[in-house]
Amino acid sequence: MNKMLTIDGNEAVASVAFRVSEVIAIYPITPSSGMGELSDEWAAQGKTNIWGSVPKVVELQSEGGAAGTVHGALQAGALATTFTASQGLLLMIPNMYKIAGELTPTVFHVAARAIATHALSIFGDHSDVMSTRATGFALLASNSVQEAHDMAVIATAATLAGRIPVLHFFDGFRTSHEVAKIVAVDDEILAKMLPAELIGAHRTRALSPEHPVLRGTSQNPDVFFQAREAQNPWFDAFPGIVQQCMDDFGKLTGRQYKLFDYVGAPDAERVIILMGSGAETAQETIEHLNRQGEKVGLLKVRLFRPWAPGALLAALPATTRSIAVLDRCKEPGAEGEPLYKDVLVALAEDLSNESPRFAALPKVIGGRYGLGSKEFNPAMVLAVFEALTATALKRRFTVGINDDLSGLSLPFDPAFRTAAAHDTFAAVFYGLGSDGTVSANKNSIKIIGDETDLYAQGYFVYDSKKSGAMTVSHLRFGPSPIRSAYLTGAGDARFIACHQPLFLETHDLLVHAAPGAVFLLNTEVPADRVWASLPPAMQRQMVEKRIGFYVIDAYQVALEADMGRRINTVMQTCFFAISGILPQADAIAAIKHAVEKTYGRKGRRIAELNYRAIDKTLACLKKVEVPATADSAATPAISSPQVTEFVRKMTLPLIAGKGDALPVSLFPADGTWPTGTAKYEKRNLALQIPVLETDLCTQCGKCVFVCPHSAIRAKAYPAELAEAAPSTFKTMKIRSKDYPADWKMSYQVAPEDCTGCTLCVEVCPIRDKSNVSRKALNMAEQPPLRAPEAENWDFFLKLPDYDRRVAKRNTIPGSMLLQPLFEFSGACVGCGEAPYIRLATQLFGDRMLVANATGCSSIYGGNLPTTPYTTNAEGRGPAWSNSLFEDNAEFGLGMRLATDKLADAARTHLHAMALEVGDNLIEALLTADQSSEAGIQEQRERVAALQAKLSHLATPAAEQLAAVAEYLIRRSVWIIGGDGWAYDIGFGGLDHVLSSGEDVNILVLDTEVYSNTGGQNSKATPRGAVAKFAAGGQPNRKKDLARIAMDYENVFVAKVAYGAKDTHTLKAFLDAESYPGVSIIIAYSPCIAHGVDMSHNHRQQDLAVKSGHWPLLRYDPRLREQGKNPMSVDSAAPSIPFRGFARNEARFTVLERQHPETAERFMLQAEKDARLRHQEYLELAEMALPEAEIAKKAEEAGGPQETPNA
Repeated sequence: MNKMLTIDGNEAVASVAFRVSEVIAIYPITPSSGMGELSDEWAAQGKTNIWGSVPKVVELQSEGGAAGTVHGALQAGALATTFTASQGLLLMIPNMYKIAGELTPTVFHVAARAIATHALSIFGDHSDVMSTRATGFALLASNSVQEAHDMAVIATAATLAGRIPVLHFFDGFRTSHEVAKIVAVDDEILAKMLPAELIGAHRTRALSPEHPVLRGTSQNPDVFFQAREAQNPWFDAFPGIVQQCMDDFGKLTGRQYKLFDYVGAPDAERVIILMGSGAETAQETIEHLNRQGEKVGLLKVRLFRPWAPGALLAALPATTRSIAVLDRCKEPGAEGEPLYKDVLVALAEDLSNESPRFAALPKVIGGRYGLGSKEFNPAMVLAVFEALTATALKRRFTVGINDDLSGLSLPFDPAFRTAAAHDTFAAVFYGLGSDGTVSANKNSIKIIGDETDLYAQGYFVYDSKKSGAMTVSHLRFGPSPIRSAYLTGAGDARFIACHQPLFLETHDLLVHAAPGAVFLLNTEVPADRVWASLPPAMQRQMVEKRIGFYVIDAYQVALEADMGRRINTVMQTCFFAISGILPQADAIAAIKHAVEKTYGRKGRRIAELNYRAIDKTLACLKKVEVPATADSAATPAISSPQVTEFVRKMTLPLIAGKGDALPVSLFPADGTWPTGTAKYEKRNLALQIPVLETDLCTQCGKCVFVCPHSAIRAKAYPAELAEAAPSTFKTMKIRSKDYPADWKMSYQVAPEDCTGCTLCVEVCPIRDKSNVSRKALNMAEQPPLRAPEAENWDFFLKLPDYDRRVAKRNTIPGSMLLQPLFEFSGACVGCGEAPYIRLATQLFGDRMLVANATGCSSIYGGNLPTTPYTTNAEGRGPAWSNSLFEDNAEFGLGMRLATDKLADAARTHLHAMALEVGDNLIEALLTADQSSEAGIQEQRERVAALQAKLSHLATPAAEQLAAVAEYLIRRSVWIIGGDGWAYDIGFGGLDHVLSSGEDVNILVLDTEVYSNTGGQNSKATPRGAVAKFAAGGQPNRKKDLARIAMDYENVFVAKVAYGAKDTHTLKAFLDAESYPGVSIIIAYSPCIAHGVDMSHNHRQQDLAVKSGHWPLLRYDPRLREQGKNPMSVDSAAPSIPFRGFARNEARFTVLERQHPETAERFMLQAEKDARLRHQEYLELAEMALPEAEIAKKAEEAGGPQETPNA
C-alpha cells in the first residue's frame, strides 16, 4: 500500500534529496530554507540516506560558497546537492557554468522566486531560473507538491545517467509552502531508480591521486571553441534520457510523466503552454471547459533545458490553431519572454521542414502572469483562451493586473468558477504573524490528511515581515486530489475565522464567505454584546448570507491554561468543533494526538498545557444567534487624516489589502516611494497600552529610549501651549533645570500604534512607595483608552519639537526629546533591533543616508504597504535604500564616496563663482564647523542663502552649483544590517570597508541568527545554541567581529546592549558618529528566534552582559593619538554563570532535553568562552601603548626614537 504524507513542497523535495545525497551544502534564503533546515535536522537525528550513511550537511557563508562546496564534493566523487532561490541562485551561476562544463551530475533544487529589481520580492516567479538558461544545467519543472517529490527522484536519476546537471525548480511559496497530501516514494523505489553502476561511474571520474588527472585548465583561442562544442552529444541525448527516467518512474509508481504533457480535448484548437504551478490551475479550468464542449487544451512543459522541440510539437494536437504561451517572468526590452520565444522558434523551424507538424503556422501569442506570486486563477485562464478567439490577437499581453499604462492586460471575470470550487470544503483564517494561526492550520491539514481519506491543501498568505502583519490561511479539503493552485475566491469559503478582532474594522472578512458559512471570531466582547460591536456592513453580510456565528475569548482561555498569548491550539479546537469536517469527538482526539506529536519532545508540561487549553476551549466556545436584520445604528466613522494624493490613491488601498486592484499607472516606475507613511496604518495590535502616572514620573526618558516602535514620546514646551489640550491630556511641571522653569513636560502614547510589548513599563524605575505594584507607567486595557488617547496623540504631535541645537543629546532625558524619524515599523512586538535604529534617527536622522542590508531591518524598514522612516517638520529625514544582502558595506561606501566627491565639486564651483557669490559667504561655507547641531543648522542657513543667490543668476554655472550645493551640508552615512550579513555573506565587503578609512558608520544588529529567514545559524550564533541549520547545537565559539575590527587600529568599535546600559549605548552612538573615519557598533539584539518572551528583552540583555556573554566595550582611535589606550571595557567581570543567562532561552534549553550530555559540554565551554573573552578584552584595555613602550626602550638605550607607521 502506498504511504500517504501530508507535507509541504519543501519537505517533499528534501525528503528525496536527503536520501540520495552524501554531501549537502546549505545557506538560508526564503522560500527554499525549509529544505536545508529539514536536512540539517534529519542529519542531527542520525537519519541515513538509502546507502546507510548520514549525509554531511554543512552551512556555508553564502550561496556562492554552497555552490563551490558542492562543486568540490562532486569533483571528489560524492553525490552532492544544494537548495536555493532568487539572488542565491544568481550567486551560484559561476559555479553552475563550471559544473555543467565538466559534465558533472548533480541536482540543485530551487524554490523559484522573483529577483530583486526595482524592489525586493521574496515571492514566487521564474525570474531566477530563467537567469540560468545559458549555464548548461538542465531545467526541470514541477507543478505541484506531488510532482516536486517525484521530479526530485527523476532529476537525480537523469543526471547520473546523462551527466548533465539538473536545476529542479518549483514555484516559491505556491508549491514550496503549500501543504498537500501526496504519495511518498520509498527507499526501494529510489534504489531502483539509481543503479549502482551509475553511481560507480561517477566515483571513477572523481579526482584522485591514485589515478590523477587535471581539470579546470586555461585554454587559448586555438582550442576553446572546439572544446565547447565537444559536449553537444551529451546535451542532444539528455531529453531522451530524462524521458526514459520518467518512464522507469512511471512503471514503478504508476505516475507517468512526459517532457511535454498534454491534457485537454484531443481535437483542441486553442492551447495554452506553460510550466510551474499555474499549470495546475490551467488544467482544472480546461477540464471544466472540456465538459462544456470547449475544444481547449494545455501543454505542460517539464523539461525546459535542454529544449526538445520535436517532443513539444509531437505533444500538441494536430488540430491546434492558436497558442498562448505564458511566462512567469519578465525580460525587459525583449520581443517576448523565454518560453514564448522557444515555442515560436520551434514552430517556425518545423514549418520549414519537408513534413511539418502543421500545414500552417498556428497563431502564437505570449503573455506574462504571476510575477511575485501574483494570483493566477481560473478566471485568468479563461481570459487567455478568450484572447485566442479575438479577431485582432494581442501578440503580447499580461493577465492578472490592470495595466492602464501600456494597455497590455487582459480583462477577466472574477465571478468565473470551475466545478472544483464547489466540490471542495474551503476555509479561510485571518491571523497575525507569530500568533500561531499558520502553525495551527498546518496541524489541521495534517490531521485531516493523515486521519481521513480526504485530500487536503493549505496555502498561507503573509507579507515579508512574517511577524506582526496579517496572515491569511486558505485551506481546502475534498475527496479528490486538489489542483486549485490559487486563493479561495469571493463567496467560496464555508468557514471563516478571525483570530484577531482588530481586523474587523480594517478588512472585509466575509468577502470569502459562502451562503450558510460559519464565522468564528476571537474577541473579548461577551457573546450577548458582540453583535452590537460588529461593523454595520459585516452585520448586513451575515444576515444576507445566513452566516452561523461563534465567538470565543481565545486570549483568556490561553491565559487560564497557562499558554500565555499563544492561541493556536484554542482556535484550532474551535475549527474542528464547529466546522463539521470531522465528528467532534474524533476531531478532539486527533488534535490531542497531534499535540503529543508536535509538543511531546519539548516536554510533558507543554503537552499538558495544550490538553488543558483544548478542554477549556470546548467549554468557552459560544454560539451567537444572528438577528433577522442588521442594526440600523451606524458605528461612528473614524476621522480620516489629511493625506497626499499618493497616500490616498496608493498607500491607503494597500493598507486595506486592495493592492491587487491598483492599476499600473499609479506605481513609481523606478521603485522610489515616499517616506513617513507608517503613521497611517494604525495596526491596533495592543490589547493593553501604557498609562502614565504624572505624580510618580521623574521624566527620566527611559520609556522612550526602549520603545521599539516610537509609540511613546516626550516633549518639553511652553506651558501656554497646553491650554488648548484635550481634557485627558497629561502634563507635568518640568523637573530639569535645563529648561525654563515654567515649561511643561508630556509623555504620550500612540494608542493605535503601540504593540503592547510592555518594555516601557518593565524599564520604568519608579514605584509608588505605598503601593509597589504601581509604577510611573502601568499597562491598562486599550479599547476604552483608544479614542481619548488618539485625540491626545494628535494634539501631542502638534506641539513643537524641542530645539535640536540646545538639546542635551548626551543624556537620556535630553536625547529622548528629539523626534524619532523611524516610527511604527512592522518589527516584531518587543523587537531587540528597532530601538537602535530609532535612536540613530533621533540623533542624526535629519542628515542620514542609510544603506540597509537585506534582512529583518530592511523588511520592517522598507516593506510595503507603509514606510516607517519619516521626516521632521522641515521635511528632512533619513534617505534609505536597500541593494542586496551580500553587498551592503560596499553599497554604503559608494554613498560616502559620492557624497564626498559631490561636496568637492560644490567647493570647486564655489571658487569659480567667487565674484557672483561673494568671498564672505564662500569663506563661511568652506570653513564651517559642522561638528555640532548648531553648526550644521548654520551651514544649512548658509546653503539656503547661496541657493537664493544662485536662483537669481540663472546661468549654467549657477545651475551646476545649485545642483550640488546641498552636499556642503554634512551627511551621516550609515551601513545597517544583521549578523547574517556582517558575519557571513557580507563579511568580505565589510572587511574591505573597515580598512578603507572612509567616514562611514556601521551598525550591526546582532541577533545571533539569521532572523529574517527564520532563525538559521550564523557565525554570530553562540556555542551550544540550537538554531535552524544547527539542530545539534552550534559547536563553535562565536566569531569576534569587534576584535577583528580593532585590528585595523583606525576603526572606532563599540559593543552595546541598550537594555543593560542605556547611557553606554547613547555615548557609543554619539562617539561613533563624531569619529571622522570608519565606526562600527555591534548591538546586542534579542530576538523571538532565541525562544524567549520578548517582554523579558531587557532582562536578557542585562544577563548577557553580567554573564560575560556580551561584554560592553569601546575602542576609540582618537585616544591613541592622545597617548592613551584606545580600548575601554565598560562592563564588569562576569558576575553570574553563563547558564544563568542561557537557561531562560529555548535555543539553549532545547538541547538539554534532546542531548543532555552534549548540552552540558557546550554549556561548560561557553562559560569558559565568556570569562576568557572578557579577560582578553580587559588585558587589551590595560596594556601599555606599544608606541610608549618603544619610546621608553629607545630612551633607555639612548638611541634615536622611531615613530611606528611613520
